[in-house]
Amino acid sequence: MESKDKVINKPKSTPVNPFVEVWSIAWPTILTMVSFTFMQFVDKLMVSKVGPLEVAAQGNAGTWSFAMIATVMGVVTVVNTYVSQYLGSGKPEIGPKYPWAAMWISLVLWVTLLVPWAIILPWVFQSIHVGDNISNATELVSLESSYAAITILGSVFLLVGRGFTQYFFGMHMPKVITVSTIIANIINIVANYIFIFGEEGIPGFIPGIPGTPALGLTGAAYGTVVGMFFEMLIPFAVFVSAKFNNAYQTRRPWRPCLKTCKQLFRLGWPGAIQWGNEIICWAIFMTVFVGHFGTDDMTAGWIALGYLNLSFMPAIGLNVAVNSIVGKYIGAGKPDVAVSRARVGVFIAMVYMTLCAAVFIIFREDMIAWFVSGSDIEPTRRAAIISLGSKMLILVALFQTVDALGIVYSGALRGAGDTVWPGIVTAIYSWVFIVGGGWVAVTYFPNMGSIGPWIAAATYIILIGITMVIRFEKGKWREIDLLKDPDRLEAARSAPITIGPPAAEADAAVADLGDHNLG
Repeated sequence: MESKDKVINKPKSTPVNPFVEVWSIAWPTILTMVSFTFMQFVDKLMVSKVGPLEVAAQGNAGTWSFAMIATVMGVVTVVNTYVSQYLGSGKPEIGPKYPWAAMWISLVLWVTLLVPWAIILPWVFQSIHVGDNISNATELVSLESSYAAITILGSVFLLVGRGFTQYFFGMHMPKVITVSTIIANIINIVANYIFIFGEEGIPGFIPGIPGTPALGLTGAAYGTVVGMFFEMLIPFAVFVSAKFNNAYQTRRPWRPCLKTCKQLFRLGWPGAIQWGNEIICWAIFMTVFVGHFGTDDMTAGWIALGYLNLSFMPAIGLNVAVNSIVGKYIGAGKPDVAVSRARVGVFIAMVYMTLCAAVFIIFREDMIAWFVSGSDIEPTRRAAIISLGSKMLILVALFQTVDALGIVYSGALRGAGDTVWPGIVTAIYSWVFIVGGGWVAVTYFPNMGSIGPWIAAATYIILIGITMVIRFEKGKWREIDLLKDPDRLEAARSAPITIGPPAAEADAAVADLGDHNLG
């Protein structure tokens, strides 16, 4: 009788249909991202019942907080790449050392980067709002500072869990993360409701819990931290479980290993630069350039960005799925199959995001009005926010299809280990177009209002999409060999890249080595 390890890693002989394979990995990942985005959306909707100023403060503080959080996440996300490539090479038992290394890296960076960031952010907010057309800037800074401090200090749970989350994606077991994310998000929404509204609840809608104080925006921050904790706890518990440990020896490499940490950092630092810079640029875009025109413009902008998140998060799910699939086939020495699977993912994302664009244009006014339906908002102010937000949604719709290209192809490049060039280019584009273009719009075209910076941001997204297509299709990633296997590198160099729709390469398909249950 074969051992359990051999049974788990035994390849299938049945060919894999490209679309079926991509979708089987993508749908749980998409559901994970949609669940998380829906949670954020509901969170923002709850905060909108407190007031428009709180919506602006939450958006500003959340983005500036996440700028540094994303910098750390950019480093540890490449756990997916290593784990998936070792899975494809038939050596999944090597993978567990990477999420442990990611945990140690995250803890060190949380202490050295994030804690100091939480301390200095109030000064950052004060500096940003000097000279803005905001009558209640002092209150806004206070709200921003409180929300940011709680979120950043609680992000230790998110960062520690990130490596274990990426491990399951790399092992082609996204359902573990889907279940954990849905549970964590449900807990998050309940906690948000309790902490935001307290014992009063929403009159005429849902009652509150007697004796519970209403903390408003601060309560939303506490609810987010509760969600982060459970999002970390569930994947970690599965990872160190007896059954999983027996199959992959997941507990053994828990001690800090400098060599493995260096591997992750060497591949992941461009992602840190890419993610961190991009979010900092978006933060400057919203708080400085859009915020320059007043609180209503910021409120409309954060509502539009909320819908933008709803549209691109499923594409981010495809990004993660394509990352793991491309990584598996690169590890198996089949780059031609990796190309075809990446194109399947791109096609799915383009269809979905094009449909989103149509919805944004048709229902734009109703979608913005949903967030400003409070009875305490003056009719003229409500009309102004709806008008601004509707124009912003039109711009969001214009770049939806091209955004799908950039999102999914960047995941394919990361799966192949090509992180340096995309990371540097994204950082340059971010500063040139989001920040530079936003400054030009505010300085030289102030009559355009906050729509001017949005046009600059739309230009950035379109150019990133086109650039990532060119980078992937040129195939420079074929020269990269993370696992140092000369035979596989030679196969990668000689395999042709064909132009056109994905082909059903039945004879080239590699078994999905992660397709098994834990029982």
